[in-house]
Amino acid sequence: MADSGCLLFPDPAGLIERLAAADRRVVMVSTGGGSQAIAHLVATPGASAVVLEGLIPYARASVDALLGGPQETYCSSRAARRLAVLAWQRACGYGATPEQAVGAAVTAGLKTTQPKQGDHRIIVAVQTLAATTVAQLVLDKDARSRAEEERLAAAVLLDRLAAVATGDDGPPGVQGLRPGEIIDIDVMTAPEAWQDLFAARRRAVCVQTSLRNGPVDLTADDASQPTEGRLIFPGSFDPLHEGHLLMARIAEEIAERPVDYELSITNVDKPMLDSLAIRGRAAQFSGQRLWLTRAATFLEKLDIFPKSTFVMGADTYMRLADARYYGGSNAAAGRAVRRIAKDAAGLIVFGRARNGAFEDPSHIDVPAALKKVTYFVSQREFRCDLSSTQLRRVAR
Repeated sequence: MADSGCLLFPDPAGLIERLAAADRRVVMVSTGGGSQAIAHLVATPGASAVVLEGLIPYARASVDALLGGPQETYCSSRAARRLAVLAWQRACGYGATPEQAVGAAVTAGLKTTQPKQGDHRIIVAVQTLAATTVAQLVLDKDARSRAEEERLAAAVLLDRLAAVATGDDGPPGVQGLRPGEIIDIDVMTAPEAWQDLFAARRRAVCVQTSLRNGPVDLTADDASQPTEGRLIFPGSFDPLHEGHLLMARIAEEIAERPVDYELSITNVDKPMLDSLAIRGRAAQFSGQRLWLTRAATFLEKLDIFPKSTFVMGADTYMRLADARYYGGSNAAAGRAVRRIAKDAAGLIVFGRARNGAFEDPSHIDVPAALKKVTYFVSQREFRCDLSSTQLRRVAR
């Protein structure tokens, strides 16, 4: 298949053969642009041995349903990586091993019936157990028809799949680019310990975040293992901000021990974090102890860090006893509260600003057993109106 720009798709039979030889099982996601890549492969004899699924969530509501809620941006590295991780997880769910599974996704802002204010761009993400790869291409605006841009988006996706099949880290082989158009590729190869975490062979990994000659060392600190009696501060830290740091300092004074931060790579209703996302968040904790875990729920955190004291905000505290977070079961919520009260050494809970007013955590309606093990930090001790969501919006 070719167009006037000499754009050529890779031979589908050859690509399927290479993916099969590499023992890969692929799930592909296109948010509209680049969807021809799916058709290009599945129309090929033998594709069913390699391609497990192709998804085209075209409407934003469809993307939101896949990713567990509205996205702050829909054509971005962040969105493409989330879709690729989702695809990788789906491949594993269809029987592929973590080593076999490949999740590939493309998001694109292409030519429409109305002039676009921003760039025309193509973003492709590929997730394997070993690495997260993102390829980004900004197009010469209005230099191609919509059909030509569609084919180019598909070609970039197929090129990245070919790279996975061959293990080639070289430059992209996409044809039909105009002068000045460059495909920018970012690769994060996951350390072996992270791969064990992704594959559920480990529940927790301690990351070494001390500064060494400038960059932060993100390799696993295998000398550190989860133990009882820690001070654990869980969160998504997207990003880490001054409010978090102040909470940590106050909690250390209250508990009289240093804080350990915990970042779960899994989420109850959203895709896992990818290696690039983990790299970015972990790099914020220079000089601090950070645990990467697979503990999406508080009870899972308690399993990993028994008899520990946990630091949290009022919003998280409310969820500990809310039946909605236990499948709507009041009985399950009650069992969880009893377990927390029995097995946690304590909870240090901070209030937060909501709609311009401070939400005092001591006024939250939770069972008495939970309050009995909780230290409520007053507004006099702490108040911070910052939120990670606000900071992400400012940063865009």
